[in-house]
Amino acid sequence: MANDASTVFDLVILGGGSGGYAAALRGAQLGLDVALIEKGKVGGTCLHNGCIPTKALLHAGEIADQARESAQFGVKATFEGIDMEAVNKYKDDVISGLYKGLQGLIASRKVHYIEGEGKLSSPTSVDVNGQRIQGRHVLLATGSVPKSLPGLEIDGNRIISSDHALKLDRVPKSAIVLGGGVIGVEFASAWKSFGTEVTIVEGLKHLVPVEDENSSKLLERAFRKRGIKFNLGTFFDKAEYTQDGVRVTLADGKTFEAEILLVAIGRGPVSQGLGYEEQGVAMDRGYVLVDEYMQTNVPTISAVGDLVPTLQLAHVGFAEGILVAERLAGLKTVPVDYDGVPKVTYCHPEVASVGITEAKAKEIYGADKVVALKYNLAGNGKSKILKTAGEIKLVQVKDGAVVGVHMVGDRMGEQVGEAQLIYNWEALPAEVAQLIHAHPTQNEAMGEAHLALAGKPLHAHD
Repeated sequence: MANDASTVFDLVILGGGSGGYAAALRGAQLGLDVALIEKGKVGGTCLHNGCIPTKALLHAGEIADQARESAQFGVKATFEGIDMEAVNKYKDDVISGLYKGLQGLIASRKVHYIEGEGKLSSPTSVDVNGQRIQGRHVLLATGSVPKSLPGLEIDGNRIISSDHALKLDRVPKSAIVLGGGVIGVEFASAWKSFGTEVTIVEGLKHLVPVEDENSSKLLERAFRKRGIKFNLGTFFDKAEYTQDGVRVTLADGKTFEAEILLVAIGRGPVSQGLGYEEQGVAMDRGYVLVDEYMQTNVPTISAVGDLVPTLQLAHVGFAEGILVAERLAGLKTVPVDYDGVPKVTYCHPEVASVGITEAKAKEIYGADKVVALKYNLAGNGKSKILKTAGEIKLVQVKDGAVVGVHMVGDRMGEQVGEAQLIYNWEALPAEVAQLIHAHPTQNEAMGEAHLALAGKPLHAHD
């Protein structure tokens, strides 16, 4: 292995996804000499196979729904169908523009970018393209890939992952979605908007099971209205090919048939065969274990993003990558409060939240110390104009701060910014109630909910 002994980088990063490139950009900004190694395209899953392309599909679906439903707004329009080639071009153009911008950013910050498959070769080096890249510190950021179940083989044709679903050249007539989490409900929503008959199979009791139960129930009600079918509370048993599709059998013997099966049961870490265990890095089920500062048990190695057992969200990767870069540059750093991270599921209607659920709050503080309030979007003028239904639910410690904000409704993802401030700054309902929210906006619903929780409701009943 050739050793480029002339250069020892301050930071060598293995993986150019959200966590890796954020660390590279911030590290270079702080004067660190950074090498960034990526085997595919910088931007990782989020830009190329996740957040960005799925949201483009969902927006195309939203346009399709608006065309179908235009008459209720007094607009005469006809819906003639989905041109998947054109939809994919729109999606790919969005990705391409962002990718070029990111490449430009990395070049402008003078990050030493290496394209190739790297492997950790010592606590301070990564081997790539026949060279040994030396660093004072190594950051592991190799991300994740779609998971499957034992005996369930993803063939990329009838049984597909989210990666395959993003490249489909047709609108499937029918689809079974295995998994009712974020990935599953987003694809179910987009496909239904495109005209697919969709059935979601979720082994747990609710869709989006990590959200507050009230949000799950509101989403289930909305999906029923849209004609999206789902089967909850029974686990998957097997899948087999039929003459022209797939048959799924559940543990109770119930069967479903469709043209394709999307396996959307989550993502697993990319860590096998990359030299982590050989260099003594502590692992658990493929995840790299870290402390609150993203430090592994090996002093010269940190890890971030989907590779570590924290929330699998691009913005969490950004935050963790920035934290590592700032720690290595000698700045004072604060660990990520994962409860304070905003979460959005971009289906129709959207589900957004920050903070803890009512059930978790009762567990922590005691049932008698928790107050919950629901504000129905029916009382919000802008939501009426948009013809969206849903709620904002607030969870408060009695006589104290708001510790959870849970929202369901179209465009609620755009309201999670203020919700994040309310939670992270430990705001009291009366303090938020004093703020003036613009009328008519959906954001006003946040103010109205806090007015009601503060005991002085305006456009809501006592």
